[in-house]
Amino acid sequence: MRLDWDTYREITLALKRNRRRTLLTGFGVFWGIFMLLFLLGGGKGIKAMLAENFEGFATNTTILASDRTTMPYQGLSKGRYWSLTYKDVERLKRMMPELDVVTPTIASYSSDMQYREGSTQGILKGVYADYVKVETPKLKYGRYINESDVIQERKVCVIGERIYNSLFPDGGDPCGSHIKVGSIYYQVVGMDISAGNISLNGSADESVIIPISIARKIMRRGENVDMICVTAGSGVSLSLQEEKLRGIIARQHKFDPKDKQALMILYTEELFSVVDNLFRGVNFLIMLIGLGTILAGAIGVSNIMMVTVKERTTEIGIRRAIGATPKDILIQIIMEGIVLTTIAGMAGIVFSVFILNAMDILIQDAEFQISFWTAVLSALLLTVMGVLAGLAPAFRAMDIKPVDAMRDE
Repeated sequence: MRLDWDTYREITLALKRNRRRTLLTGFGVFWGIFMLLFLLGGGKGIKAMLAENFEGFATNTTILASDRTTMPYQGLSKGRYWSLTYKDVERLKRMMPELDVVTPTIASYSSDMQYREGSTQGILKGVYADYVKVETPKLKYGRYINESDVIQERKVCVIGERIYNSLFPDGGDPCGSHIKVGSIYYQVVGMDISAGNISLNGSADESVIIPISIARKIMRRGENVDMICVTAGSGVSLSLQEEKLRGIIARQHKFDPKDKQALMILYTEELFSVVDNLFRGVNFLIMLIGLGTILAGAIGVSNIMMVTVKERTTEIGIRRAIGATPKDILIQIIMEGIVLTTIAGMAGIVFSVFILNAMDILIQDAEFQISFWTAVLSALLLTVMGVLAGLAPAFRAMDIKPVDAMRDE
């Protein structure tokens, strides 16, 4: 049997004989491929939205913060308050050389901020220049706090996007302008548009970042810091260094190293690991549901074609009587399955791309898309599915003998 125009015409006529049945059968394939691609594209978009919350944040960061002790230690009662200090920063740098960055932060919440007629409230946060390695800014204008700003105690600042929108409603480059925070004026040297929602002493978009050397004087913190951020190089797991880290801090401040609440430690590497594992599970579930739906569609196609072959027993018998070989019958039935699944499946691919594009337009900062190779693999899957769906009916059609067909008639 040659695959020419007449062959495809015969396939089309065969599928048109019962249009309602063909449409319902094709819809199963259409829905299966649509659900698979929609779930894959939707999962990718949700993952991108979630990843945006961690944008610019070092994945191997450990955050240290002090709290009340919950255990007595060396004659000292529990319930004592204590604070991390700048000396702890130097001590960790000296005693744990495997650490890349050890940097403190301090902050003052609900600070009044003004520029000309504009005013708002935000977070005033003091950092060292190396804080940029913990939470990488996404600067639209200007620069970040540098070493010279800290050493020379310059009254400069980097403002977050929400602060910028409130104080500079007309837009434009704010660098060089002086904003008032509390009773002190700071020159704006940068504007950070980071969208991350991980909050270290306040999220970046609602913060005004200043040199920590100025912040410690204004906030009158003395030697105390709010938290210490620590990062390590590749291959170093900070969670495995917890005992050593706790021991260094606990010895200095005289609390039990086993007191988890006294020194709270957050490992962002564990947080990122949980998120990655979550999406691996979600992706597996998506594939399972999508492939299950497609398989159900393929089984539906095969069952309907089995019924169709039975109804066409006489036709197939006549074809055999006038010279059609079993191979011709096999190819005819398989091609019908391929054409049906391909047309319905391609419609599902187009519809899923259309819906994902619409979601991409409506929901900003997301990527509800499927890759080119995902579409190609889907098309190949449709072809394979069409062949498999047509095999059982085709073999049944091959077994039909002209004599039996005439007897049934």
